[in-house]
Amino acid sequence: MNTLESFRRFLLVVIFLGLLGIEAELLIERHTETIWHWIPIVLVALALLLLGWLVSARRAVPIRAWQVLMLAFVVSGFAGTGLHWRGKIEFKHDTDPSLSGVRLWWEAMKSQSPPALAPGAMIQLGLLGLVYAYRHPALPAKSKDISEDRGEDK
Repeated sequence: MNTLESFRRFLLVVIFLGLLGIEAELLIERHTETIWHWIPIVLVALALLLLGWLVSARRAVPIRAWQVLMLAFVVSGFAGTGLHWRGKIEFKHDTDPSLSGVRLWWEAMKSQSPPALAPGAMIQLGLLGLVYAYRHPALPAKSKDISEDRGEDK
């Protein structure tokens, strides 16, 4: 096994542990009130299933599916961050209507619920998943490497 293959395997273990942690946290916190709350739960469950496919079938199709799913993780992470921030701002404004502007933002920032940056874990795992798939050996090789275009040795 070469170094890159070892790195990919280790990266999958890290991603797997992250997925388990996020899924457990979402379920323990009962992150199930609206359809928006279910999106990360479903995405993580799909990723856990797809991991099994990635490990058992080293073909391009599961890698491409993984890339699409990891892009969905990144998008959902940014959307979740926005939704969490909106929820914090609305809650703080409802509890103290006199708050506005920077003061409202600061009070919302200090509040603990919902955790504004928690969806960042989805972004992080999505990016790690994309790193795993970058130039994966199961994907078709490009016709020319950049170094070949420049006349350099690899």
